[in-house]
Amino acid sequence: MKFDLHTHHFRCGHADGNIRDYIEAGIAAGLSVIGISDHTPYFGDPEEHPFPHIAMAKKEFANYVEEVLKLKQEYEGTIDVLLGIESDFFPAHAEVYRKVLAQYPFDYIIGSVHSVSEVSIFNKNRWKNQNKQDKIATKEAYYSLIQQSARSGMFQILGHIDAMKGNYPAFSDIPADAAIDETLRVIAENQIAIEINTSGKTKLSGGWYPSDAILERALHLGVEVTFGSDAHTPKRVADEWDDVAKRLKEIGYSEWVYFKNKQKVIVPL
Repeated sequence: MKFDLHTHHFRCGHADGNIRDYIEAGIAAGLSVIGISDHTPYFGDPEEHPFPHIAMAKKEFANYVEEVLKLKQEYEGTIDVLLGIESDFFPAHAEVYRKVLAQYPFDYIIGSVHSVSEVSIFNKNRWKNQNKQDKIATKEAYYSLIQQSARSGMFQILGHIDAMKGNYPAFSDIPADAAIDETLRVIAENQIAIEINTSGKTKLSGGWYPSDAILERALHLGVEVTFGSDAHTPKRVADEWDDVAKRLKEIGYSEWVYFKNKQKVIVPL
Protein backbone atom coordinates (compact mmCIF):
# COMPACT_ATOMS: atom_id res chain seq x y z
CA MET A 1 0.00 0.00 0.00
CA LYS A 2 1.52 3.29 -1.12
CA PHE A 3 0.93 6.70 0.47
CA ASP A 4 2.43 10.17 0.38
CA LEU A 5 1.53 12.65 3.13
CA HIS A 6 3.52 15.72 2.13
CA THR A 7 2.44 17.74 -0.91
CA HIS A 8 2.05 21.43 -1.66
CA HIS A 9 0.32 23.53 -4.32
CA PHE A 10 0.17 27.05 -5.74
CA ARG A 11 -1.27 28.78 -2.64
CA CYS A 12 2.06 28.70 -0.79
CA GLY A 13 3.64 30.82 -3.51
CA HIS A 14 6.58 28.53 -4.29
CA ALA A 15 4.92 25.39 -5.68
CA ASP A 16 3.41 24.58 -9.06
CA GLY A 17 -0.04 23.18 -9.82
CA ASN A 18 -3.37 22.95 -8.06
CA ILE A 19 -4.55 20.34 -5.58
CA ARG A 20 -6.29 18.25 -8.23
CA ASP A 21 -3.01 18.00 -10.15
CA TYR A 22 -1.34 16.38 -7.14
CA ILE A 23 -4.22 13.97 -6.59
CA GLU A 24 -4.13 12.90 -10.24
CA ALA A 25 -0.37 12.47 -9.99
CA GLY A 26 -0.91 10.29 -6.93
CA ILE A 27 -3.34 8.07 -8.82
CA ALA A 28 -0.87 7.76 -11.69
CA ALA A 29 1.86 6.79 -9.19
CA GLY A 30 -0.29 4.02 -7.74
CA LEU A 31 -1.00 5.66 -4.41
CA SER A 32 -3.87 4.45 -2.24
CA VAL A 33 -3.59 7.52 0.01
CA ILE A 34 -2.46 11.07 -0.70
CA GLY A 35 -2.19 13.79 1.88
CA ILE A 36 -2.46 17.45 0.93
CA SER A 37 -0.32 19.47 3.33
CA ASP A 38 0.44 22.98 2.19
CA HIS A 39 2.18 25.53 4.42
CA THR A 40 0.11 27.32 7.04
CA PRO A 41 -0.18 31.09 6.83
CA TYR A 42 2.01 33.04 9.26
CA PHE A 43 -0.62 33.23 11.98
CA GLY A 44 1.75 34.92 14.41
CA ASP A 45 2.26 37.93 12.14
CA PRO A 46 -0.32 40.73 12.17
CA GLU A 47 -0.14 41.17 8.39
CA GLU A 48 -2.54 39.32 6.11
CA HIS A 49 0.18 37.93 3.85
CA PRO A 50 3.67 38.86 5.13
CA PHE A 51 5.62 36.28 3.09
CA PRO A 52 3.77 35.64 -0.20
CA HIS A 53 6.50 33.38 -1.60
CA ILE A 54 6.70 31.18 1.50
CA ALA A 55 3.16 30.58 2.76
CA MET A 56 -0.46 31.18 1.86
CA ALA A 57 -2.45 34.24 2.87
CA LYS A 58 -4.64 33.96 5.96
CA LYS A 59 -7.78 34.56 3.90
CA GLU A 60 -6.93 31.53 1.76
CA PHE A 61 -6.75 29.08 4.65
CA ALA A 62 -10.47 28.28 4.88
CA ASN A 63 -10.63 28.07 1.08
CA TYR A 64 -7.78 25.55 1.14
CA VAL A 65 -9.57 23.35 3.67
CA GLU A 66 -12.85 23.56 1.77
CA GLU A 67 -11.22 22.59 -1.52
CA VAL A 68 -9.46 19.56 -0.04
CA LEU A 69 -12.67 18.35 1.63
CA LYS A 70 -14.58 18.66 -1.65
CA LEU A 71 -11.90 16.72 -3.53
CA LYS A 72 -11.86 14.10 -0.77
CA GLN A 73 -15.53 13.44 -1.51
CA GLU A 74 -15.07 13.56 -5.27
CA TYR A 75 -12.25 11.00 -5.29
CA GLU A 76 -13.74 8.67 -2.69
CA GLY A 77 -13.35 5.10 -3.90
CA THR A 78 -10.48 6.01 -6.22
CA ILE A 79 -7.90 7.40 -3.81
CA ASP A 80 -8.15 8.40 -0.16
CA VAL A 81 -7.49 12.16 -0.03
CA LEU A 82 -6.41 13.33 3.41
CA LEU A 83 -6.63 16.86 4.76
CA GLY A 84 -3.25 17.77 6.16
CA ILE A 85 -1.24 20.90 6.75
CA GLU A 86 2.43 21.67 7.32
CA SER A 87 2.65 24.04 10.24
CA ASP A 88 5.65 26.11 11.20
CA PHE A 89 6.63 25.88 14.84
CA PHE A 90 7.38 29.13 16.62
CA PRO A 91 7.34 28.78 20.43
CA ALA A 92 6.20 32.39 20.88
CA HIS A 93 3.18 31.85 18.65
CA ALA A 94 2.40 28.18 19.33
CA GLU A 95 -0.87 28.89 21.11
CA VAL A 96 -2.10 31.06 18.25
CA TYR A 97 -1.40 28.24 15.80
CA ARG A 98 -2.97 25.67 18.13
CA LYS A 99 -6.18 27.68 18.40
CA VAL A 100 -6.54 28.23 14.65
CA LEU A 101 -5.67 24.68 13.61
CA ALA A 102 -8.12 23.21 16.13
CA GLN A 103 -11.00 24.79 14.19
CA TYR A 104 -10.57 22.48 11.18
CA PRO A 105 -10.93 18.70 10.68
CA PHE A 106 -7.34 17.86 9.82
CA ASP A 107 -6.40 14.23 9.36
CA TYR A 108 -2.89 15.13 10.49
CA ILE A 109 -0.61 18.10 11.05
CA ILE A 110 3.07 18.10 10.14
CA GLY A 111 5.18 20.23 12.46
CA SER A 112 8.28 21.66 10.82
CA VAL A 113 11.03 23.94 12.09
CA HIS A 114 12.00 26.23 9.23
CA SER A 115 13.94 28.90 11.08
CA VAL A 116 16.43 29.18 13.94
CA SER A 117 17.07 32.55 15.59
CA GLU A 118 14.77 34.09 12.97
CA VAL A 119 16.97 32.92 10.09
CA SER A 120 15.80 30.31 7.59
CA ILE A 121 17.37 26.90 8.07
CA PHE A 122 18.12 26.93 4.33
CA ASN A 123 20.06 30.22 4.44
CA LYS A 124 23.65 29.12 3.84
CA ASN A 125 25.00 32.59 4.63
CA ARG A 126 24.31 32.10 8.33
CA TRP A 127 27.32 29.80 8.62
CA LYS A 128 29.95 32.13 7.13
CA ASN A 129 31.21 33.77 10.31
CA GLN A 130 30.52 30.94 12.74
CA ASN A 131 33.32 29.07 14.48
CA LYS A 132 32.99 25.45 15.60
CA GLN A 133 31.29 26.29 18.89
CA ASP A 134 28.87 28.66 17.16
CA LYS A 135 27.92 25.91 14.73
CA ILE A 136 27.38 23.42 17.54
CA ALA A 137 25.19 25.95 19.36
CA THR A 138 23.14 26.57 16.22
CA LYS A 139 22.61 22.84 15.64
CA GLU A 140 21.65 22.30 19.28
CA ALA A 141 19.20 25.23 19.06
CA TYR A 142 17.63 23.62 15.99
CA TYR A 143 17.11 20.33 17.78
CA SER A 144 15.85 22.10 20.89
CA LEU A 145 13.08 23.62 18.75
CA ILE A 146 12.24 20.21 17.31
CA GLN A 147 12.02 18.82 20.85
CA GLN A 148 9.69 21.65 21.84
CA SER A 149 7.52 20.95 18.81
CA ALA A 150 7.31 17.28 19.79
CA ARG A 151 6.27 18.17 23.33
CA SER A 152 3.66 20.69 22.15
CA GLY A 153 1.03 18.04 21.42
CA MET A 154 0.11 19.86 18.20
CA PHE A 155 1.49 17.42 15.66
CA GLN A 156 1.17 13.83 14.50
CA ILE A 157 4.26 14.06 12.29
CA LEU A 158 7.48 16.03 12.45
CA GLY A 159 8.84 17.16 9.09
CA HIS A 160 12.37 16.77 7.68
CA ILE A 161 14.22 16.67 11.00
CA ASP A 162 17.70 17.25 9.57
CA ALA A 163 16.74 19.62 6.76
CA MET A 164 19.17 22.24 8.01
CA LYS A 165 21.74 20.31 5.98
CA GLY A 166 19.76 21.12 2.81
CA ASN A 167 21.87 24.04 1.61
CA TYR A 168 24.78 23.37 3.97
CA PRO A 169 25.77 19.69 3.73
CA ALA A 170 28.52 20.17 6.34
CA PHE A 171 25.71 20.52 8.90
CA SER A 172 25.69 16.73 9.16
CA ASP A 173 29.30 16.75 10.40
CA ILE A 174 28.73 19.24 13.21
CA PRO A 175 29.04 17.17 16.41
CA ALA A 176 25.71 17.10 18.20
CA ASP A 177 24.91 13.41 18.70
CA ALA A 178 23.60 13.96 22.23
CA ALA A 179 21.12 16.58 21.01
CA ILE A 180 19.91 14.32 18.20
CA ASP A 181 19.50 11.32 20.51
CA GLU A 182 17.60 13.40 23.06
CA THR A 183 15.36 14.72 20.28
CA LEU A 184 14.58 11.19 19.10
CA ARG A 185 13.80 10.11 22.69
CA VAL A 186 11.39 13.01 23.10
CA ILE A 187 9.72 12.18 19.77
CA ALA A 188 9.33 8.54 20.80
CA GLU A 189 7.97 9.45 24.24
CA ASN A 190 5.34 11.67 22.63
CA GLN A 191 4.40 9.01 20.06
CA ILE A 192 4.98 11.21 17.05
CA ALA A 193 6.17 9.93 13.69
CA ILE A 194 9.01 11.40 11.67
CA GLU A 195 8.84 11.55 7.91
CA ILE A 196 11.32 10.26 5.41
CA ASN A 197 11.25 13.27 3.12
CA THR A 198 12.72 12.84 -0.36
CA SER A 199 12.92 16.54 -1.23
CA GLY A 200 16.56 16.74 -0.16
CA LYS A 201 17.42 15.93 -3.76
CA THR A 202 16.25 19.46 -4.66
CA LYS A 203 18.84 21.02 -2.32
CA LEU A 204 22.64 21.03 -2.20
CA SER A 205 22.74 18.09 0.21
CA GLY A 206 20.91 15.71 -2.11
CA GLY A 207 19.52 12.53 -0.59
CA TRP A 208 16.71 12.27 1.93
CA TYR A 209 15.80 13.79 5.27
CA PRO A 210 16.76 12.40 7.71
CA SER A 211 20.02 10.58 7.13
CA ASP A 212 20.35 6.81 7.41
CA ALA A 213 22.34 7.31 10.61
CA ILE A 214 19.44 9.17 12.21
CA LEU A 215 16.95 6.58 10.97
CA GLU A 216 19.03 3.80 12.52
CA ARG A 217 19.05 5.61 15.85
CA ALA A 218 15.35 6.37 15.52
CA LEU A 219 14.57 2.67 15.07
CA HIS A 220 16.64 1.81 18.14
CA LEU A 221 14.76 4.39 20.20
CA GLY A 222 11.30 3.34 19.00
CA VAL A 223 10.43 6.26 16.71
CA GLU A 224 7.82 5.53 14.05
CA VAL A 225 8.24 6.72 10.48
CA THR A 226 6.09 7.86 7.59
CA PHE A 227 6.66 9.00 4.00
CA GLY A 228 6.47 12.44 2.43
CA SER A 229 7.79 13.50 -0.95
CA ASP A 230 7.39 17.18 -0.01
CA ALA A 231 6.35 17.62 -3.63
CA HIS A 232 6.20 21.20 -4.87
CA THR A 233 5.44 20.03 -8.38
CA PRO A 234 3.05 17.20 -9.28
CA LYS A 235 5.73 15.11 -10.98
CA ARG A 236 7.46 14.59 -7.62
CA VAL A 237 4.47 12.93 -5.92
CA ALA A 238 5.59 9.57 -4.44
CA ASP A 239 9.13 10.30 -5.63
CA GLU A 240 11.50 7.47 -4.57
CA TRP A 241 8.80 5.75 -2.49
CA ASP A 242 9.99 2.26 -3.46
CA ASP A 243 13.62 3.12 -2.76
CA VAL A 244 12.72 4.46 0.69
CA ALA A 245 10.68 1.35 1.51
CA LYS A 246 13.61 -0.86 0.49
CA ARG A 247 16.09 1.12 2.56
CA LEU A 248 13.86 1.08 5.63
CA LYS A 249 13.68 -2.71 5.43
CA GLU A 250 17.48 -2.87 5.20
CA ILE A 251 17.78 -0.68 8.29
CA GLY A 252 15.39 -2.98 10.14
CA TYR A 253 11.98 -1.37 10.01
CA SER A 254 9.01 -3.68 9.44
CA GLU A 255 6.26 -1.05 9.21
CA TRP A 256 5.50 2.61 8.74
CA VAL A 257 2.43 4.69 9.44
CA TYR A 258 0.08 7.38 8.22
CA PHE A 259 -2.70 9.27 10.01
CA LYS A 260 -6.40 9.59 9.27
CA ASN A 261 -8.69 11.56 11.59
CA LYS A 262 -5.49 11.95 13.66
CA GLN A 263 -5.50 8.20 14.29
CA LYS A 264 -2.45 6.15 13.38
CA VAL A 265 -2.77 3.58 10.58
CA ILE A 266 0.02 0.99 10.46
CA VAL A 267 1.21 -0.18 7.05
CA PRO A 268 3.54 -3.21 6.80
CA LEU A 269 6.66 -2.65 4.73
